[in-house]
Amino acid sequence: MTFPPSRIGMVCPYGWDTPGGVQIHIKELAEHFIALGHYVSVIAPVSDESTIAETWLVSAGRPLAVPFNGSVARVAFGPVATSRVRQWIASNEFDLLHLHQPEVPSLSLIACWSAEGPMVGTFHTASSKQRTLVAAGPILEPIIEKLTARIAVSEMARETLREHFETDAVVIPNGLDTSKYSAAQRLDKWSNGPTIGFLGRFEEPRKGLSVLLEALPLLMKRNPKLRLLIAGPGDSEKVLKNVPSALRTRIEFLGRLTEREKADFLKSVTIYVAPNTGGESFGIILTEAMAAGATIVASDIPAFSEVLQSGECGALFASEDPHSLARVIEGLLVDAERREVLSHSGIESADKYDWKNVATQISDVYEIALASGSGVSLASENRPWKRFRTNE
Repeated sequence: MTFPPSRIGMVCPYGWDTPGGVQIHIKELAEHFIALGHYVSVIAPVSDESTIAETWLVSAGRPLAVPFNGSVARVAFGPVATSRVRQWIASNEFDLLHLHQPEVPSLSLIACWSAEGPMVGTFHTASSKQRTLVAAGPILEPIIEKLTARIAVSEMARETLREHFETDAVVIPNGLDTSKYSAAQRLDKWSNGPTIGFLGRFEEPRKGLSVLLEALPLLMKRNPKLRLLIAGPGDSEKVLKNVPSALRTRIEFLGRLTEREKADFLKSVTIYVAPNTGGESFGIILTEAMAAGATIVASDIPAFSEVLQSGECGALFASEDPHSLARVIEGLLVDAERREVLSHSGIESADKYDWKNVATQISDVYEIALASGSGVSLASENRPWKRFRTNE
């Protein structure tokens, strides 16, 4: 399906200047549709409005950090955020709104409450039943039902939606620009000798760095020249306190990487490890690593197993088991042929996540939603936080 040039409003619930999978997904989706000739505007919480680089991005004010799904979500909710969202809707004459994470108390929920007309919701979270969502069910269910169409980024995210709200969604994965990763370069500084790569907010327990660090002494016995390269934000000194002093020289912290550096990093390391312990609905980093041709070792949590096709595109280990992780890594370090097979399988599989395929599927959903109404308008209710306070 194709649809004529349209005015699309996208809502990001999380702080724009704290990069994450949802923000990257929205950014690249917006750029893709802009390149196709559509008008796209994105509204998001922004900590520092002076850093906004995108002409199509609108700030809804500063986010507030709150615990959510084993991590920290930076969201915006309340009178100021509501006012900015309503002004944004009123001034843009959108044909359609695309709301990400409308079940989270942030901008997408506000927009869904505030608007009438064609609205598509994308659900990124996969988790067992959470008390907060269960308690908020009577408030959230009417909002979720307002959506014209629903997308889940994985079967796990779809099941979470069914479990909490007894509604369904079409599964469309997160997308990526595979050309950025296929063009990556293998750099000597990250590929000399056997190297293991980790990328993420390493102080978050669910990212699983502690599991990898527990496996490191086991690996070093047979691979004394092995280096562990850790990229991403966090306090390296705090992490090193829990590492035996003899192993600290084998660990390098690289800090935050640019998008180009990330692609080169994934291309360069001997093995990329994703030891996450849970809370993942998809695993965009795995698709990026696959597109770069990395040999991947990942925990066997459902989201990762799905992306890696049960081990065909990357090796799996028993989640939270450092001994299992060490055995899998050790086996691959001595088997270059197996690493090459996994790399090629990953490259081939990554193509289905390219925007040329994913955006086409989203376009089909947009066209169905656009056929249901004549445009987006403001609803009368403009104080959603009042409902949350009265039901606390």
